[in-house]
Amino acid sequence: MTSNYTLRDEIRDYWSARAATFDQQVGHEIFSEAERQAWSELFLRHLGPGAGRSALDLASGTGVISHLLDGLGFHVTGLDWSDAMLSRARAKAEARGARIRFVMGDAERTLERPESYDAIVTRHLVWTLVDPMAAFREWHSLLKPGGKVLIVDGDFVSDTLVRRMVRAFERLTGRTPPASHMPDAMRETHERILRQVYFSKGARSAEVVDLLRQAGFAEITVDRNLKRIHREQAKHMSLLKGLERATQHRYAIAATKR
Repeated sequence: MTSNYTLRDEIRDYWSARAATFDQQVGHEIFSEAERQAWSELFLRHLGPGAGRSALDLASGTGVISHLLDGLGFHVTGLDWSDAMLSRARAKAEARGARIRFVMGDAERTLERPESYDAIVTRHLVWTLVDPMAAFREWHSLLKPGGKVLIVDGDFVSDTLVRRMVRAFERLTGRTPPASHMPDAMRETHERILRQVYFSKGARSAEVVDLLRQAGFAEITVDRNLKRIHREQAKHMSLLKGLERATQHRYAIAATKR
């Protein structure tokens, strides 16, 4: 790599390479109407109905969350800095006839207009941030007074009893996790990136809450009631993998700009 090729560049290129198979993985695409309803319930619980309000889906990828928000009545902008992801997101919107604005940008430095959104939603973004404090201050500036951010994320790094059981089972049976969505070279890139991001030891909710508070957010709540989502996702996974997902430290954090 050249000296001016940054970690952010590597993260962008990694996710661009993942775009072609992104929707094949449980936890990225939604594979049942029951899971879609479970996600919708989570958003309604913390954001309420869209009613034409403006929402920003950060690191929107192929547009899965953007389409959910659109279905709830929000006027949606999806922001991602992977052109490959955005191409797929726009194709979905065209196929559905959805009027979602997709733009290229860095979630930590969006270049969007201050106080232009009623809601900001992120799913599985925070654990990848290089500078979460800068990102949270940016998101705070983008919200209108009274606007909310909803972060859906988790600690996908820390070892757990179930994860050790999965590894032991794989060694015993000679089975390995499906790798169609992540070839070995891509897995190595993923691990190299993970060692360098801010939450390299795992994005724990308490630390995320502390940083949000420092960035100016108030009325912060942590919602661990994601069981229905995990239950529906587990139907498309092996028993142990489904159990691993259900026992990880996953959460939704809602916070308000006063």
